[in-house]
Amino acid sequence: MKKILIFYASYGGGHLSAAKSIENVINTNYKDTQTKLIDCMKYVNKGVEKLTTAAYRQMAKKAPWAWGHIYSASQKGILAHISTRSNKIMAVKLLKLLKEEKPDLVISTHPFGSQMCSYLKRKQKGMLPRKARVLVVGIPNAGKSTLINRLVGKKAVNTGNKPGITKELNWIRINNDIELLDSPGILWPKLDEKNVAFNLASLTAIKEEVLPLYDVAEYILNTLLKYYPGILEKRYKLTELDEDIIVNLEHIGKLRGCLIKGGEIDYEKALSVVINDLKDGSIKGITFDRYDEYEL
Repeated sequence: MKKILIFYASYGGGHLSAAKSIENVINTNYKDTQTKLIDCMKYVNKGVEKLTTAAYRQMAKKAPWAWGHIYSASQKGILAHISTRSNKIMAVKLLKLLKEEKPDLVISTHPFGSQMCSYLKRKQKGMLPRKARVLVVGIPNAGKSTLINRLVGKKAVNTGNKPGITKELNWIRINNDIELLDSPGILWPKLDEKNVAFNLASLTAIKEEVLPLYDVAEYILNTLLKYYPGILEKRYKLTELDEDIIVNLEHIGKLRGCLIKGGEIDYEKALSVVINDLKDGSIKGITFDRYDEYEL
């Protein structure tokens, strides 16, 4: 039986969620494989892990801008040097784990684990430390390229407020130690659940032409009423919705000045207002996905 170690680090929930998703796919599709999740930072040094995790949570909650500055500074200069040196030191303890577990494959969802494993592998071969290579992956129009440009500090890849801007794989060098791979958005081969398709269409993760726009606008309004009634009222002066989407669009059209000659409502324009308010970020800080709606 093959053994796979999946490393993550407990800074926020994203790295662990990604690790669990990978584990689930492997366990579902490869029955002859044994997987094991490991918090690489906690294993290597519990004291450092506890301190840095607490600092991250406090800054992410109270001063996210401060964490952004620290992260940017850690990519170059003296902080980058300290980070690289500390990873090499901590990699010695990680080596003990690898010798004990004897995995056939190691997967890491956090740069710390990737850097430490890369350092150990190249050291064993008598090679110079290799750059950590990180894949940036996600659904279309999620902001992958925008994130990369932010990390690089300049426009390294093209971005746009619609799916399909990134057409191919692109390597981008962040600094002397890290390279990022920008990738086109990926989706499930088939969207079996209707609400999943509407969630993706509402947030322009799939092209607008895939579903009827009137249905998408109606879904957006109904979802706002269900989860964010305060936003619906503030944005469109609506506390309830009519069963007829035309009635709702007529109200929004009057409110937002979507009129044609003669004072008639331009329903297509009112429709675009609802969709574009999400698309351009006028309505933000929301999510349409709900964990308890899906079967795991």
